[in-house]
Amino acid sequence: MNLVWSPEAALKAYLDTAKICKSYQDCDHVEMISAMAGGWNPRLIVEAWSSGSEILTSICLDIVARHSGARYVCIVQDECSRSEYVKALKDHGSRVPELMVGEAKEVMARLTNVEFMVVDGRHKDLYELFGLVKLGHRGAVLMCKNALQSYMDGLRWDLLIGEKARLVRSVIIPAGQGLNIAYVKGNSKCKKSSSKERSRWITRIDHKTGEEHIFRG
Repeated sequence: MNLVWSPEAALKAYLDTAKICKSYQDCDHVEMISAMAGGWNPRLIVEAWSSGSEILTSICLDIVARHSGARYVCIVQDECSRSEYVKALKDHGSRVPELMVGEAKEVMARLTNVEFMVVDGRHKDLYELFGLVKLGHRGAVLMCKNALQSYMDGLRWDLLIGEKARLVRSVIIPAGQGLNIAYVKGNSKCKKSSSKERSRWITRIDHKTGEEHIFRG
């Protein structure tokens, strides 16, 4: 069974988000993220939040999760970021979702069957988070917000997700600072991993400094 798009659920999520965003400027990307999360009706929503990022995405994803009954997890990098995140939510009168604190390798190992994932393009573990995600059997939607401010230039989703999934389609939407979105499905031809398999190496180019970073996926 694959993720199934529901226009009715997408519209409801969009309208609920529009009510919150009406007092804010430049939040069209939040409405888009919320509508997509609601429309695909994922069972597990994961967000990777970075210090200094807007909080509206988290507020609206939490609303979508409550309406759909999905589990919503937000990842923050350290205790300082956690405090900043919690304060921002409380300042808006919003509840705090399930939080995971730590580096990408640590937190992603604890999350399985991810079906909708949003990562801030300015997150320092951007590539690692997407590279280590354990996707749901129904497929998943992977999304980078603030894509124009990130290291996502020239990103190839098919190389990043490797053999664990098949890229169905990808698109860049000029909402906010850019949304880079990929829809992927599980690769039925994949063999179960074993300790004898060769590790996958991922190369990342920092377009701001020109440095090349290589890590094991």
